[in-house]
Amino acid sequence: MGEHGHPYSPAELELLGFVPQRLSQGEILAPFLGASLLVALAVWLISGRCGCRSSKADRLLMCWWAFTGLTHILLAGHFLFTPDLFSRENPSYFDELFKEFSKGDSRYAARDNAIVALEVVTIGFKGPASLLAVYAIASRKSYSRILQFAVCLGQLYGCLFYFVTAYLAGFNFWASPFYFWAYFVGANSSWVVVPTLIAARSWKKISAAFRAEKVKTR
Repeated sequence: MGEHGHPYSPAELELLGFVPQRLSQGEILAPFLGASLLVALAVWLISGRCGCRSSKADRLLMCWWAFTGLTHILLAGHFLFTPDLFSRENPSYFDELFKEFSKGDSRYAARDNAIVALEVVTIGFKGPASLLAVYAIASRKSYSRILQFAVCLGQLYGCLFYFVTAYLAGFNFWASPFYFWAYFVGANSSWVVVPTLIAARSWKKISAAFRAEKVKTR
């Protein structure tokens, strides 16, 4: 714990009324990872039995979109609608999760304007659109590929915005190199790698559909 009563960087960051984290790293990460796996498993099993005739690739995509949609909505929603989450005397699990994650990016603890703006877009667009993608894939909607491509672009832009604003603001928001690599880079890398792969796949599918349509009209 630093001299300002918190474990975050920069040390001079002031957090009035800060209540120290009570749960350990394991007590925070284990339920999050467990719940994420349960969501993915539930979607995988349901998609295989509901008669929607989805391919294994589409079922995997549904698992991803369900996970990312719920993550976006639950976490961004808690952050935006609980401004005192770092000073509550009886912190919830989500309060503790943000205290832990802020060791990798203290802009969450400081409620930096760039982070608030990013989370507004997350809960307003990316979260609901991700869940809509689950429905679109399961229902074989014609807009499924375009929707996935659009959401992927939104996620990639969000990651670019996230990293660039951190760089411009000083690039010193992690408590140690471990938290830099584990949280700032590692925890966010999924929303760079997976959307890139899905966007490329969607682009190919959309292009193939247009080529097939062109052949028909000749």
